[in-house]
Amino acid sequence: MPDTERIKLGVSACLLGQAVRHDGGHKRDDLVASLLAKHFEMIPLCPEVAIGLGVPRPPIRLVQTAAGIRVRGVQDPMLDVTHALNLEAQRVARQMPDLSGYILKSKSPSCGMARVKLHTPTRRAVRIGVGAYAAGLLACSPLWPMEEETGLQDPSRREHFIERVFAYARWQVLVRGRVSGAALMEFHSRHKYQLLAHNQAAYRRIGRLVAGAGSRPPAGLLAQYASELMTALSRPASTGNHVNVLQHFHGYLKDVLGPSDKAGLIAAIDAYGRQDAPLRRPLTLLRQHFRCHPQLWAAHQTYLIPDLREQQLRELPTPQ
Repeated sequence: MPDTERIKLGVSACLLGQAVRHDGGHKRDDLVASLLAKHFEMIPLCPEVAIGLGVPRPPIRLVQTAAGIRVRGVQDPMLDVTHALNLEAQRVARQMPDLSGYILKSKSPSCGMARVKLHTPTRRAVRIGVGAYAAGLLACSPLWPMEEETGLQDPSRREHFIERVFAYARWQVLVRGRVSGAALMEFHSRHKYQLLAHNQAAYRRIGRLVAGAGSRPPAGLLAQYASELMTALSRPASTGNHVNVLQHFHGYLKDVLGPSDKAGLIAAIDAYGRQDAPLRRPLTLLRQHFRCHPQLWAAHQTYLIPDLREQQLRELPTPQ
């Protein structure tokens, strides 16, 4: 991916400080609007404004009805925007295929991905709903990495989101033109250990898929690869899988490292496996050793040496 190319993310406009809330206010989030906005091209979107509700506007909420979950007005139950929000999600998915991910406003009856208040006729509201627009995006663009702003406050969830965004952006670059079997194989080779860290079964399954790609993979195979890739990466990498990958890399170095370096690397991997040290420690040692003992394939591994921008973003501290 070119260093000058900024990855595009869809973002709930209120999180960027735009006054689009039903009460005329906003929900500016510093991490999104100040920190991440420096590194991504943020595309502000507000589905409620897009469907013509205006600012300010009557509030809406999720309501359980005999016909299913609907998005209705709080004061005016006759106001039903469920279908309009779903159509807006379809429009965005269709007209903005170059987005590489989406940050959504939590708890919103339109944008919330989980734990949105669902109002029922027989009991108090329970936080089990999904916003209608968010549900539409998830259905129309299942490959997009998506996260709520509250989830990004958690360092591990933020790192996982950023990792998926960059992986999907690399895939988008690959498929802009006609993809040869060799190009697909090269792309897969770069991501092999990243896949192994997330899902060992998917790693083997995708490997078989690429092996049968031929010289010019058909569109259906490319779509299947993208689905398998992003589904695999959607599962957070486990400590055990990370240890497995780190030991693979160690295996390629064991014959060139001196006793002290070898012992230090093994100790760092073991300490991470016991959760006594961060993953960054054995990764840093591996990068140093591969610089001293270069192996071209290792330098191309996204797990070991990701895009510099990605590495910096994944290590960003959470604003206080």
